Amino acid sequence: MRIRGKLLALPGLLWLALFFALPLIFMLIISFYQRGVYGQLIAEFTMENYIRFFEPLYLRILFDTLVVSVATTLGTLLLAYPLAYYITRLPRAQQMIWLILIMIPFWINFLIRSYAWVIILRSQGVVNTTLINLGIIDVPLALLYNWGSVMLGMIYTLLPFMVLPLYVSLEKLDVRKLEAAHDLGAKPWQAFWHITLPLTKPGILIGSVLVFVSSLGMFVVPDIMGGAKSMLLGNVIQNQFLSARDWPFGAAISIIMMIMSALLIALYYKAMKWEERLEGTK
Repeated sequence: MRIRGKLLALPGLLWLALFFALPLIFMLIISFYQRGVYGQLIAEFTMENYIRFFEPLYLRILFDTLVVSVATTLGTLLLAYPLAYYITRLPRAQQMIWLILIMIPFWINFLIRSYAWVIILRSQGVVNTTLINLGIIDVPLALLYNWGSVMLGMIYTLLPFMVLPLYVSLEKLDVRKLEAAHDLGAKPWQAFWHITLPLTKPGILIGSVLVFVSSLGMFVVPDIMGGAKSMLLGNVIQNQFLSARDWPFGAAISIIMMIMSALLIALYYKAMKWEERLEGTK
């Protein structure tokens, strides 16, 4: 039985080895290479690419990336939790309709969706034209190419990644516990704080990890909706590979981001486990 199970897992393991592990090893190796004058790879060991990452310019971009990622995670959580809760309270047939509506953006190309926001928010776009025609403003508002538009695009793009795990957790919630709390005199916010929120922590954890890690590597939204003023680490990596032709430095940043993501996720899991143990001792 065990041998049959391993054989079933073999295609997936081979796929991961070929298209995940091998490229990762390749990136790790070239991160220690040197860049030639014309961008060619020189197989001479150096730590210069990793040392260069700690220059003030890149530390500032790292700080901006972390701030945007945390803000995106919190923003999606605040929007997704009430939405997922509302969906789980609907009849089953209506729940399916809402879930399909949430998934519809994935049916449309990501670039098209991002450029649609440019059409909506630009100076002659839908929002500014409507406000001017209504006499609310005289000159167009600067709605595009700033951090606000980047946040809007990031939250819009990653919201489904938070809604779906939360929906699964809330859908499994035992409503009898809420009814018991209500019968014992608990107020709605007390029932939410002491019952609903703790029981849906797995969904919050999975959704937060999915959104945060995706935000760290995002470069399309900052590029299209943030312009030259908004630079995240994903944009730096893209520029190193496509424009500057400095693959060793781009690979070094990628490896640093991957290690950083793994450490943050491990710390997050540790904190959640520690909190669960703390609650168990009460």
